Amino acid sequence: MSGETWVRNRWLHVFFAGTMLLTAVITALGWSPWSTRWPAYLAVVVLVVAYIAYGHRGYDSPRAAAAFLPLVVVAALVLPAVVPSTAFVQCIVFPLVWVQSERVRTAVLLSIAVGVVSGIGLQVSEGPDALVSTLLIEGISVIGACAMGVWISSVAGLSEERRQLVEELRATQQSLADANRTAGIASERERLAREIHDTVAQNLAGIVMLTERARGDLANDRSDALEERLTVLEESARAALEESRVLVAAGAAGMTHDSLAGALHRLAERHTRETGAVVTVDASDCALDRDAQVVLLRVAQEALSNVRAHAGSASVQVRLLREEEQTVLRITDDGTGFDPAQPTAGHGLRGLRERLALAGGTCTITSALGRGTVVEATLPTGAAPGLPSAVRHPVAEVAR
Repeated sequence: MSGETWVRNRWLHVFFAGTMLLTAVITALGWSPWSTRWPAYLAVVVLVVAYIAYGHRGYDSPRAAAAFLPLVVVAALVLPAVVPSTAFVQCIVFPLVWVQSERVRTAVLLSIAVGVVSGIGLQVSEGPDALVSTLLIEGISVIGACAMGVWISSVAGLSEERRQLVEELRATQQSLADANRTAGIASERERLAREIHDTVAQNLAGIVMLTERARGDLANDRSDALEERLTVLEESARAALEESRVLVAAGAAGMTHDSLAGALHRLAERHTRETGAVVTVDASDCALDRDAQVVLLRVAQEALSNVRAHAGSASVQVRLLREEEQTVLRITDDGTGFDPAQPTAGHGLRGLRERLALAGGTCTITSALGRGTVVEATLPTGAAPGLPSAVRHPVAEVAR
């Protein structure tokens, strides 16, 4: 029997030991000669030895209970038949029957059997004159034992049901926690993928383009242009390094220390130096939530990255409009344009729309072949606590 089972049933063990000891004492104090009392001693010894050997496992082992309970019934017959005053042994017999029986019906039948054999034992020891009192005592004992046993069994059943419900609840809570953890990991991976695409990947794309142009300048022996290319290349590499450090430190912004307008002007200057396309910015300082500034800056970075990679435009206009209920960022280029209805293979536009959707905003892209492209991002005015790129520490400036 496990330690937990022993602790749970320790009071029954104590009650059994105490009852057996008291039975032995009362048997020893009896007035009848030894030749008539030895069956009572034998019954006590057999019960104690059987209980120690396997009966104590009957609380959890149906096989042990099936071997021990018949001995209990026999003892309930022998003890009153030899020493009538030991009929109180039923105080432990009835609990053993109910605790070690698997079914209520079995316990009721065994309780009736105990009452019957105890009554027979009392009749053997006291004679027919005690028939009425025997029937009364045993009848009350059996009825009381059955009533108490049924009630306690129902309480135990409810307790077991509640225990199972608690275990199911804990399992459900654990499953929910695991699901939330998995969803959080997936969400964080998506957020990190957007941040890497909008920052480091774009910087690396600019570095690749500058490297290709520098190689061309070197091949054509244009040392003056090569010097400028290398300067911009160094600045782009430093910006990529700083963005990487920010992401590693769990910061997701790359936002300037002053304002969104300043970041847009620096982003436009850098784009012009890298591509030669003129970028004009119409943006003034406005009171925006810092997370909203990050989202709009990412939109501008993605739009200019697409212009650099696909549009081939000569000029780009970036305009920031602060209205009463919303803030609008509009990027217009005069490039080759494209068909917005056609699906794109890249992650940029999809990530841009997802970022704005998480912030409660919208993204509209208007374009046509040969007529340029307009990207318009709209965010509602006011704080948006659900923004996906919350700033949690000082962040790097957009490279000058």
